[in-house]
Amino acid sequence: MRKRTLKVLTLLLLFIFLTSFFLSYSHTMLATTWFPKQMVHELSENFKKLMKYSNRPCTCARCIGQRRVSSWFDERFNRSMQPLLTAKNALLEEDTYNWWLKLQREKQPNNLNDTIKELFQVVPGDVDPLLEKGSVGCRRCAVVGNSGNLRESWYGPQIDSHDFVLRMNKAPTAGFEADVGRKTTHHLVYPESFRELAENVSMVLVPFKTVDLEWVISATTTGTISHTYVPVPAKIKVKKNKILIYHPAFIKYVFDSWLQGHGRYPSTGILSVIFSLHVCDEVGRTPSPAASCSPGGRESTCGQDLHPHPQAFSGSSGPVSTVGLAVSSVGPSRKEPCSPGMGASLGRARPIR
Repeated sequence: MRKRTLKVLTLLLLFIFLTSFFLSYSHTMLATTWFPKQMVHELSENFKKLMKYSNRPCTCARCIGQRRVSSWFDERFNRSMQPLLTAKNALLEEDTYNWWLKLQREKQPNNLNDTIKELFQVVPGDVDPLLEKGSVGCRRCAVVGNSGNLRESWYGPQIDSHDFVLRMNKAPTAGFEADVGRKTTHHLVYPESFRELAENVSMVLVPFKTVDLEWVISATTTGTISHTYVPVPAKIKVKKNKILIYHPAFIKYVFDSWLQGHGRYPSTGILSVIFSLHVCDEVGRTPSPAASCSPGGRESTCGQDLHPHPQAFSGSSGPVSTVGLAVSSVGPSRKEPCSPGMGASLGRARPIR
C-alpha cells in the first residue's frame, strides 16, 4: 500500500512540475492556453509518436537514424527536433525567439503569437511534423541543389526514383530534366525566392522573419503584401493544404548543432539537408562544391568549408555509395562566389548514382 501511495505521489509531483514548467514560460514564450487535460493529452500523443517512430524497423540498407556509426553525427543529430511548425509545437523558448528575430533585424515586428494563430486559420496546423515518417519502412529522399555542375550529369532518372525529391529557391527543372529530374515533392522557399510550383508539390516556407509568415497569409487570401525588402508575389497558386512551415526552432538547431554558430544563419541548402535527415530514412544529394555562398544574398555559409566526415566512408560496395557524406567541421576557407543552395551537398547522405 505504501509503495502504491509513493508511486501516485511521484506521478503527481511529476505532473505538477511539468505543468509549472510550461506555465512558467508563458511570459517568454508564445502564449498558448495550457489546461491540465490538454497537456496530459499532448504528452500522451507525443509519447505514442516517440514509441511508434523508435520501434519502427527501417528497411533501408543503411538508415540515417542508426546509432553508433559515427559519434560525431550522433552528437549533432537530435531525434527529438521537429522540422515543421504546427499548432501544437508553436511554443518558442525566449532565446530561440530572440535569435530568430535578429536574423533579419526586423523593426517593430507584429506579435508572433497572433500571426501564427492567423496563419493556422489559413493553412493546416495539424500536419505531422515528421511527415508521417513512421508509416513507411524506408523513405528514400533526394536533395537537389542548384549547382551548375549538374549540367550533363544525367542524374535525372536516379533523382526521380526517390520517394521525396527536395528542391529549393528558384531551382529550374524545365529543359534540364535529363540532369535534374522531373519530380519534386517538396520545395523550400522564402518569399523573395518563391517560384511557381506544380499542383502536387508541397511548398515548405522557411521563415526568416515575421513578415514571411504574414506573407503566406496574404498571398493565399487578400494579396496585400507585395514587397518586403524586394518585390514578392502578391498572390501564389499553391493549395493551402500543400503549404508547410519550417520551424524557427529547427533553424536554430541547424545553426547551433550543425554549423556550430558559424556564419550569420543557415542557408536554404543546409536547411534542406538537415530537414531531410529528420523526415527520411535514406538521403541522396546531388554533387556540388564544398563552399556555399551567395554574395549579397541570404545564403549564410559564405567563406566556410564543409568537409566530408571521415567515418562516413566505409563499406564493401564502395566508400561513398554505402554510407555517404556527413558534415564534419566548418571553418574558414576561400571566399569564392557560388550559386545559392550549394549547401545541399551536406549531410549524412550518399551521392546520387
